Order: sequence, then structure tokens, then C-alpha cells
Amino acid sequence: MSTRTLVLCGDQWHPAADVQRGLEALADSRFEFEYVAAGGQWSAEQLQDFPLVVVAKANHIDATNPNPWLTPRTQGAFREFVRRGGGLFLLHGGTCYQDLPDMRAVAGGAFLRHPEPCPVTIAPVQQHPLTSAVAEFVITDEHYLMALDAPDAQVFLAARSEHGVQSAGWTRREGRGRVCVLTPGHHVEVWLHPEYQKLLRNGLNWLATGN
Repeated sequence: MSTRTLVLCGDQWHPAADVQRGLEALADSRFEFEYVAAGGQWSAEQLQDFPLVVVAKANHIDATNPNPWLTPRTQGAFREFVRRGGGLFLLHGGTCYQDLPDMRAVAGGAFLRHPEPCPVTIAPVQQHPLTSAVAEFVITDEHYLMALDAPDAQVFLAARSEHGVQSAGWTRREGRGRVCVLTPGHHVEVWLHPEYQKLLRNGLNWLATGN
């Protein structure tokens, strides 16, 4: 039986179509993706219907509307979702919530800034279910500079470029649930890279099953 997975995607900088191409390329029947690309169509009540949620958008309603879809009043829904046992996958733009304290807290950190796209080396830094069969690889991407706040975060991935070394992937737990963060993913070519596809598949599986 497939795991129903809500995917919130699409903002001014990150097309929903790129996210959909990346996830559909997995061709993994274990996950049934349901996409919401317009933040105005999202509600906190929806989370009750899904065991797994992917957030791959910054805080814009959609690609043409830069107003926020997530507010100080609604941001706590994701933390409660995780505490009740849900799995939350925050991908690239889904880390851009530094000014929303509940969202930042459940993520364990937040995006701060990035230089212009450049060659970035993505490398596993420890054995972890997320790095199973993943080899070091090089992509042209935005090198996200991150604030890593959570002392319980297990960092499994690093990003290296001329701008230094940053945490590029970590997991953490809160309540009965799990959180996974991946910072690469600005270009569709990154989503389709074979090693990034492994990270996506491993992350979804870890969130859904713990393995």
C-alpha cells in the first residue's frame, strides 16, 4: 500500500514543475504524491490526512504571488504534525523560514543566504540511512548558507564550494515524528541527478518507516 504524501511546492524562485519532475522520476510505488502548488489551497486541517509531508517551497503563495502562505498563526501546524507522529521532509526552498520560529524550530535550523550558483560538492559525512549507497557528487547549485540550531540534529551531508563548507542534510526527531532536511535542489538538474535521487528515496523511506 502506498504512503500518501502531500507535496507543497511552487514559489517565485522554485517552479512546482521541477519538484514534480524530481519526485516522479523516482518511479517509487511506495509513495503516492499529491501536489499543492498554490499556498491558498493549503490548510492545516489537510495535514491530518497524510502521514508524510514534503515542503519544497519558500513562503510565497505561488510563483506569481509573493505574499506568505504560512503565517505566525498557522506555522505551528507543522510542529504539531510531527509531534503526533508525522514525517516532514524540507527540501531546498522548504528551509526558507528563518523568520517563523515554530517552523524554524521543527526544522532545526534555517536558510540564511546564498551566493550565485557555483560548483558544489555534496558529500556524506557519516553512515546514516539517508546516505545508504550515496556517493560524493558535484552539481551546479545555490550553496545554501544555513543556521543549524538544533543540538539533536544528526548531520549526514555536507556541501563544499569556494564559499566554504555547510551542513547540507540532517535529521531530527520531535515527539513521535521525524524531520529530514536537504538543502540542495535549486535546479531541476539537481533533482534528477542519480545521487540526489538516492537521497530523496532514502529520505522518504526513513521518514515513512524509520529504515
